[in-house]
Amino acid sequence: MYIRTLAPSDAESYRALRLQSLQLHPEAFLSSYESEAKLSIETTRIRLDSSDEHFTLGAFLEGEQRLTGMATLFRESRPKIQHKANVYAVYVDPAARKHGVGYALMLELIARAKAAPGLEQLTLTVTSNNAPAKRLYESLGFVCYGTEPRAMKLGSEYLDEDLMVLML
Repeated sequence: MYIRTLAPSDAESYRALRLQSLQLHPEAFLSSYESEAKLSIETTRIRLDSSDEHFTLGAFLEGEQRLTGMATLFRESRPKIQHKANVYAVYVDPAARKHGVGYALMLELIARAKAAPGLEQLTLTVTSNNAPAKRLYESLGFVCYGTEPRAMKLGSEYLDEDLMVLML
């Protein structure tokens, strides 16, 4: 497996995996398939234009050019909270699960975060009933510091979200 920063030229493969994630696991993301499907490929290219403040990592299995996993980091820009960054849109294609893809993606994301001057902590949210994701994050040192009840409404069902932090 190899991991690299995705670029605007990866927009088509990123968009396909992103839409898959929203179709298969709508409970895991705040965006919806319907709203993301309406976005242009140009908008996706712009999202993948990385900087020191944000980037999206992509994972590829050995011998394959197909994107199999992704994770995004956004650093806060306001001076009082520049010491924090948020992790978003972590997803691994079901066919690539159980190969350590999510773990490797997050290890690389954490390593890059540690190398960023002045960055002290990472935060993320995870649906409270998503045990596999919570186990992954806890294995990397994230701890739950609270739960937002009814954080998301999917149809008529409310979902709680656990708030997690990793001190770098």
